[in-house]
Amino acid sequence: MPGPVPAVAHLRRARDLIDRRFAEPLDLDAMARAAGFSRFHFARAFRAAYGETPHAYLTRRRVERAQDLLRAANLTVTEICHLVGFSSLGSFSARFSELVGVPPTEYRRRHVERGARPPIPGCFLMAWSRPLPGGAIAEKPPVTGHS
Repeated sequence: MPGPVPAVAHLRRARDLIDRRFAEPLDLDAMARAAGFSRFHFARAFRAAYGETPHAYLTRRRVERAQDLLRAANLTVTEICHLVGFSSLGSFSARFSELVGVPPTEYRRRHVERGARPPIPGCFLMAWSRPLPGGAIAEKPPVTGHS
């Protein structure tokens, strides 16, 4: 008979929740519920296991996604700020600068100067990254056999 599930397995559930839903409003209570811990025990255990607080981890994941979008998408910094889950452009820019070392616009400018590929138009990115209404799955058109 298997023994009790180690605490790190419970913490992984919360970390996976953050990784999946980083762009949504996530608070400490929701993360702690995913791990099955009280909020205070969760905060201490998460930091002990991963070396940073749950909030710091969530913020870092948002900034990492913002870096991807700044390199690849033709979206404004404000659009990217909101897409990755920040509600304030000021707090986004401050945290981005703190973690990356340069503001978002400078990060993008440097990337372009290095001869990067042109960014994907924002309208395409927005259309392809949103789920379809009602959870529908896009289907390929039927193959008719005619050329």
